[in-house]
Amino acid sequence: MKYISWNVNGIRAWKEKEGAVRFLEKESPDVFCFQETKIDLEKTFSLSISEHETVSKTGTIQTFKNYPYEYWNSAQRKGYSGTALFSKKEPLSVTFGIGHELDREGRVISAEFDDHYLITVYTPNSKPDLSRLSLRYEQWDSQLLSHIKKLEKKKPVILCGDLNVAHQPIDLKNDKDNMTTDKKPGKPGFTDKERERFTDFLDAGYIDTFRELYPDKGQYSWWSYRAFARERNVGWRIDYFILSPLLKKKLRDAIIYDQITGSDHCPVGVILK
Repeated sequence: MKYISWNVNGIRAWKEKEGAVRFLEKESPDVFCFQETKIDLEKTFSLSISEHETVSKTGTIQTFKNYPYEYWNSAQRKGYSGTALFSKKEPLSVTFGIGHELDREGRVISAEFDDHYLITVYTPNSKPDLSRLSLRYEQWDSQLLSHIKKLEKKKPVILCGDLNVAHQPIDLKNDKDNMTTDKKPGKPGFTDKERERFTDFLDAGYIDTFRELYPDKGQYSWWSYRAFARERNVGWRIDYFILSPLLKKKLRDAIIYDQITGSDHCPVGVILK
């Protein structure tokens, strides 16, 4: 089983990028997920990326060939946030949100399959002025973890998406310039509080798949558009696949497709037996 996750930073712009759609067609994952779709719910009915147009099971135009089951969670605010999930196989059930006030921003989709749940998430950024850091630290990350634990009582969970945090110094190029110190609070995505909340997932037994397989490998999934950051590989690893402990023995590979363009993020993937 192959899964791919990609923060596309606006699906309408993404689909115009050379090679973006072709990459997914070549990899042919069983399920793939998008974050930051930035598309209004009503606009998905007219969005067609496939060469052909057929009506999917969810009542929209089938966006991708060979993926008849597609689910969109769009933000109430137009052109903002949003997630989507595309599957070759029909999920047993699909739910949206985690019971948090930010559910209005379309940040979570949970799909139930025969032997696991797949959750795609777009975690809110703490913002440059850290105005959302307390929301992240006191509410969002803990509530997301509670959501996973609740589902796990029934089946193991695969969590994927843009978690907007680099957990360890190896997960970003300039760790010393971005970390929390006595003199500065740190930059969003690498503050002590955000990293602490990510550690909560690991302490609960969940597995950061890439770091599990590649403990010493510095590889990134996001680069700023500024100062030729991608060309210089000044990046951050903030996109993840995280597994329930019961799925650890099935883990075969975790991949960061850092040569694939189409967004300021690259796709990430996981392969399970």
